[in-house]
Amino acid sequence: MDSKGTFKEKLQSTQFLVTGEIPSPKGADASSALKNMRQIQGFADAVNVTDNQCATLHMSSLAFSRLVIDSGYPDPVMQMTCRDRNRLGLQADLLGAAALGIPNILVMSGDHPKCGDHPTAKAVYDLDSVQLLKTIEQMKKGYSLSGNSLSKAPDFCVGVVSNADPGERLQMLKLEKKLSFGVDFIQTQAVFDVEKFKEFLELADTDVSVLAGIIPLRSTRMVRHMNANIPGISIPKELCERIYNAEDPVSEGVAIAAELIEQLKPVCRGVHIMPVGAHTNTEKILKKAHILD
Repeated sequence: MDSKGTFKEKLQSTQFLVTGEIPSPKGADASSALKNMRQIQGFADAVNVTDNQCATLHMSSLAFSRLVIDSGYPDPVMQMTCRDRNRLGLQADLLGAAALGIPNILVMSGDHPKCGDHPTAKAVYDLDSVQLLKTIEQMKKGYSLSGNSLSKAPDFCVGVVSNADPGERLQMLKLEKKLSFGVDFIQTQAVFDVEKFKEFLELADTDVSVLAGIIPLRSTRMVRHMNANIPGISIPKELCERIYNAEDPVSEGVAIAAELIEQLKPVCRGVHIMPVGAHTNTEKILKKAHILD
């Protein structure tokens, strides 16, 4: 893997890209989260910093993204959800991110607070993800959402999220709206059915780089929970049975993830790896998939 160039430059190349999700810490001590980041630092083309992941309290993605830069990784992707901030707060954080040298933004709606550890918190959603993309586009032209000029326009590499189910027509229409704002990459929900993912790519019909989500399976409980509760995820029966029957479900999950990456490599620009927990097995998965030597 070629480690040269910014993430945006790599998106414009022909190399197969690997990004990894890094949850920001659940407190003011970032040492454990940074240790997790270092497990993929040597080979990840970008690290993706979550924003109150699963509607659960974490250090702000803005602060942790800057700590990632200070720790020697210059090119984090800062997630930004619409859930927790109104249009003033979102724009303020975008300007702050630009001033702090954070080059990449991933826009998403965010899980509702009822799903997390503050279920009675008020959801904001002042802007939805499409409206936030419009705001970013306007800010990149030098103007706030209110039309006031900015002292300096931010210049971000901007990504969006999508599930990869071609049967979800409303999601496909929403993706089409997102792509109208000139985004740089698409990051999908976890892919377990490569043929269905190919159908998604055909319907999306875009030249924008698509990074397929990969979640390494770890247990029977995890499989059942994801199938029952995670929107946009449907794990095929044969993969479920492989985990159910495995003597070592974690090792079987590593093997499945590697096989999926090998099948995805010819059809998309890269993968985004989202382990439940730390990146303990990410390097092993990429070696099995013949992405790393």
